[in-house]
Amino acid sequence: MRAPRLNDPDLPLADIMTHWPKTIPVFIRRRMLCVGCLVSPIHTVADACAEYQLDEDMFLEELRQAAGLS
Repeated sequence: MRAPRLNDPDLPLADIMTHWPKTIPVFIRRRMLCVGCLVSPIHTVADACAEYQLDEDMFLEELRQAAGLS
């Protein structure tokens, strides 16, 4: 099985937080309820950004930096 890609548009938030736990503070800083949320196994970055009215590219870059991928 290959490693997930953070920029995969279908990657669920739960997988992001599992594979890159250093991204969790990004969600917490933005007061997002994604950490521990029951829908995080099916919600994507796009879903969360739509829900919280965030710029998806900027948020994804924050996640990349936190994960050490940028």
